[in-house]
Amino acid sequence: MPKQITQALLVFGGCYSNLEATRTMLGVADRLGFDPCDVICTGDVVAYCADPHATVDLIRASEIRVIMGNCEEALAAAADNCGCGFEEGSTCDRLSAQWYAFAAARLDEDARKWMRDLPRHLEINMCDRRLVVIHGGGQQINRFIFQSTPISVKQEEIEWLKCDGIIAGHCGLPFTQLFGNYLWHNTGAVGMPANDGTCRTWYSILRPMADGIMIESLPLTYPADEASAKMRACGLTGGYDDALLSGIWPSADALPAIERGQQGVMLDPDPIYWPRRGVD
Repeated sequence: MPKQITQALLVFGGCYSNLEATRTMLGVADRLGFDPCDVICTGDVVAYCADPHATVDLIRASEIRVIMGNCEEALAAAADNCGCGFEEGSTCDRLSAQWYAFAAARLDEDARKWMRDLPRHLEINMCDRRLVVIHGGGQQINRFIFQSTPISVKQEEIEWLKCDGIIAGHCGLPFTQLFGNYLWHNTGAVGMPANDGTCRTWYSILRPMADGIMIESLPLTYPADEASAKMRACGLTGGYDDALLSGIWPSADALPAIERGQQGVMLDPDPIYWPRRGVD
């Protein structure tokens, strides 16, 4: 049975080996009074930045709930690439080879076992809505689903998972979309800016209300200069080091045309209210 949630839930993902951002995120959760069981990470604890093992250790010690991302899947299996789903030969694909080799060389078997044992999804029930937390897609862990992705794709995922709403990560851009009686929400990532020209990163809070759920996408400010400097010091200079400060990704290869056109546009999302069934 899905876990019944009667209090607020804090969700984030994409730590990306960014120890400074992850530490700040967990500090925010603690200051806001969230119990670890009410905090969920949507995966990709390890990726672009300089502290893969320390970030894993910090997340494990926090005792929050974590699902498997494609990076955990690949690293646990000692695969030869991150399995991010980038087009072969693209700039994103080329840049991923650098950080993936760096991370793979710095994780021990205990960390890989932890990754291997992570669940691929979590089910919760809030305000009589069945929600499933996944990484990319329910059927394909590295599936890119953006706000501009057709509703039919999201509907297909919801039907396959037999749920009312999905909370996801992977694409790195926060958005909330209601269609019919259904929800698709992406938390964005805490370890890398959202390509909006600011160094802020993103997390979410879902609050059960009397007649529905309030969904907030919230910015996280952390010592990005420290994280970027650590990347440069260890040779991770493919462009993601600069992105931590500029807020602009080194490549938009993975983005659909609509999201590419929004590069550098500062995000300022409003809270979204998702009413209970039958409530106007």
